[in-house]
Amino acid sequence: MSAIFRTDRDAPGELFIWTDIAPEHERDFNQWYEREHMAERAAIPGFQWSRRYVRQGVGRKYLALYRTESLRVFGTPEYRKAFEQQTDWSNINFARMSNTQRRVMAVSVLGGAGTGSHVLLVRLPERAHQQSLARHSAAYLEQVDGLVALRVLTPDPELSTPLPSEDTQQRRLDPYLVADLTTPEAAHVLAARLQQDLGVATNDVSEFSLLWDLQSRDLNASRS
Repeated sequence: MSAIFRTDRDAPGELFIWTDIAPEHERDFNQWYEREHMAERAAIPGFQWSRRYVRQGVGRKYLALYRTESLRVFGTPEYRKAFEQQTDWSNINFARMSNTQRRVMAVSVLGGAGTGSHVLLVRLPERAHQQSLARHSAAYLEQVDGLVALRVLTPDPELSTPLPSEDTQQRRLDPYLVADLTTPEAAHVLAARLQQDLGVATNDVSEFSLLWDLQSRDLNASRS
């Protein structure tokens, strides 16, 4: 892997939850996130923000990302307590999730800044994809109108404990590219460039729209 992709415990971290939920439980699932879980995680010391996304098109539907100051936050007593002592509402919804990926990721910022209304999530299963991305990322940020930021998320194998609904026999710990964009059209343009330049497969590219961005500093300010 290219040296630009960090894996050390001092790297910024992201908790990554990508899951499906049955339609009959979807309303309660979304209420749980909006009324309890997002704020609960954002309030943990060392967390910086919580974000939720919904997929555009078919496939695993909901993505939640939580940024931390470093991977070391996932070893703190405050996080371990939240992880090991889930609320009743959390346990109900964890049991209802299906086809879930839970990963704790090291963050490598490739360039740009900001949060877009759309995200392109690209699985990078091959070393060649990662090497090509390192070469092309600056050009994408300069040439793709509406692309505001690029980062790579690399799973930490020890911290990426699976949730019960994940098939551990088929489990793979691949890095992902996350691209923040301002329009669906920008996402489509970048997807085409990635497929052309990096050779990523169509089924490794997923588009999402932003549901909610909750900043920890704003949550803490509202409680003071």
